[in-house]
Amino acid sequence: MKRMILLTVIVCMTVSNALWAQSTRKEREQAWREARAQRRAEERQLEAIQDSVAFGKALKALQEGNWVMEADNVIFRNGLMRFVSSNTNYVAVQNGQGTVQTAFNNFVYSPNGLGGVTVQGSISEQKVTRDKQGNVYYNFSIFGGAISATLNLTLTAGTNEASIYISPNFNGNTLTMNGNLYPYEEATIFQGTTSW
Repeated sequence: MKRMILLTVIVCMTVSNALWAQSTRKEREQAWREARAQRRAEERQLEAIQDSVAFGKALKALQEGNWVMEADNVIFRNGLMRFVSSNTNYVAVQNGQGTVQTAFNNFVYSPNGLGGVTVQGSISEQKVTRDKQGNVYYNFSIFGGAISATLNLTLTAGTNEASIYISPNFNGNTLTMNGNLYPYEEATIFQGTTSW
């Protein structure tokens, strides 16, 4: 009988400890989930603030006419997309002059010394509009010795993410660059040899 009571007490203690450990583990897991959710919410809030500040800077740079759109990828007319280096693939506008530069590592034809072309010209026909969602559309033309093109830039609302569609006036070799827009003084670009 004493053995039975002792065995019952041991089983009760074991079950009790197991239940206590399980509830403690559940409480720890729940606390960890809540802390992770709180941390993610704070990170999203910080990211939204940073994006808002970046959008404000980008919009001001567009309005002042001193900006650079550094491309992370380039999409060709045939739909082929290539990821590129943002400091050598860009469109820049500064003091009424526009620059379009491409640089690809494996291109044989390389007048700019970087694997692509660098062309400059005067900008004209500037037009800025905004839609109901807050996206900004900036359309302009560049005319120079080696370039005559119409460019359509879209700045996504609330961020500095941008896309620019380049349409040459004398051929169908269109190009789309996607990346981020910065004030000219904050850009990290490297310019190759200019064509003509």
